[in-house]
Amino acid sequence: MGTPALGKGDDREIVHIPLSPNAEKGKSMYVNAPCSSLLRVALSSLMFCGMAVVGVTPAAAAPAAAAPTQTLSREGLTPLVGLAAERILLADKVAAAKFGTSTPIEDPVRERQVLDRAAALAAEAGIDVQDTVEFFRAQIEMSKVVQRGLYDRWTRHPELAPTDRPDLATEVRPQLDRITVAFIDHLAATEDLRRPTPRCTISLFLAEARADLRYGLDRLHERALHGAVERLCT
Repeated sequence: MGTPALGKGDDREIVHIPLSPNAEKGKSMYVNAPCSSLLRVALSSLMFCGMAVVGVTPAAAAPAAAAPTQTLSREGLTPLVGLAAERILLADKVAAAKFGTSTPIEDPVRERQVLDRAAALAAEAGIDVQDTVEFFRAQIEMSKVVQRGLYDRWTRHPELAPTDRPDLATEVRPQLDRITVAFIDHLAATEDLRRPTPRCTISLFLAEARADLRYGLDRLHERALHGAVERLCT
């Protein structure tokens, strides 16, 4: 496994994690990770090595003929949290499109459209509509947290401000719409797991760790991701 590329991070240090308790001497993994996520990274690395503590089987081990919903459920909350991380990172492009313009961070009309579509898709999929709407509301709020954080960062350090201005209609919103549909699939697949149980809590903890590691989240994006998914097990 190579060292993940750095994202937008700060406050990082190199973390040495043995690949497994029985790994050959000298065989280890080095990762760049936020200091606040060291425990998560360690636990996630154990999960990568197959030391599952919640009975979740990696997708690669699933039979080829498994139904899509069954395959998704075997992956626990990892795909769902991964999508949340992707959406959080898209907030950077939203912020870049709006920063320095008269377009406000708040967009009630667009937010209402997103929530209404989520409710319609949830009803069609046969999952709890109110819970789904609240999940999407958390995604929207945490996106705004990232945007405000980036505005503050770019205002204090103009040299860090983006030079490109993404097009919201053609570049960003299609990706958000894709994630919306995928969210519904994964919410349906994990409906039995998403309960206030230790199994769900551990699955969520590990899923966040994997997302932190995979996307190289800095503290702003890590906090936003946590806020976006923290109620999945309630």
